[in-house]
Amino acid sequence: MHAPITSAPALELRGLTKRYDDGFLALEDFDLTVPAGEFFGLLGPNGAGKTTLISAVCNLIRISGGEIRIFGRDHQLGEARRLIGLAEQDINLDRFLDVEETLLYHGGYYGMERNRAKARAKEMMEIFDLSGRAHVRAPKLSGGMRRRLLIARALMHEPPLLILDEPTAGVDFELRIDLWQYIRRLHDEGTTVLLTTHYLEEAEELCNEIALIRGGTLLARDSADGLRATYEVETLADVYVKAMAGAAASAAGSTATAATPA
Repeated sequence: MHAPITSAPALELRGLTKRYDDGFLALEDFDLTVPAGEFFGLLGPNGAGKTTLISAVCNLIRISGGEIRIFGRDHQLGEARRLIGLAEQDINLDRFLDVEETLLYHGGYYGMERNRAKARAKEMMEIFDLSGRAHVRAPKLSGGMRRRLLIARALMHEPPLLILDEPTAGVDFELRIDLWQYIRRLHDEGTTVLLTTHYLEEAEELCNEIALIRGGTLLARDSADGLRATYEVETLADVYVKAMAGAAASAAGSTATAATPA
């Protein structure tokens, strides 16, 4: 793993704001720092701003304001983009490419030499148990195989920051455990991991720190034990329910106040 030689955080968001063309404000003045080497979880309901945040970091959308830095580099620089590997929630594999071609194409996009890309693709296929499907096109793969290929593709260029957006959504329990083991190993080798998930046990099992987000706002951030202590509950599920209920009540109160005539 080729981690960048820097003392800067893996990810810094300062005043990140994104307003879509229809007027929807997904994130407003959002701040977040993820230290290098962290295993960081991001939890929140659908529409909380998680995917917007990831899309902004990975230059998939234009931000309305604020700053994003990847290991100290501006996120719009090619150098910064090469430091990120993204496995998206949606299965966005090219239907005309087989498994090996998918990996080689990705490696070429990031400037890998052909021989190195071939060796890395072979390594990824072996790790993710895809060697027997090397020449099978994406539509012919099972759902679990496609999910493995997404993560293998994200790791193809050896990024020091891996972003996993719902990586185990819709996969069976055995594959989930396999993916957990490999992701843990990556983290142990120095990869910074940013994980979004709706599986609370997944966040608790894997993440050193967890942030709760709703309505584009950071509600809390701590270890699972720290969050349980702060919210005075016994389980992470109870933390989640209590935090989200409090945020919803606060938002409803703010709306009512704004609507009250002076």
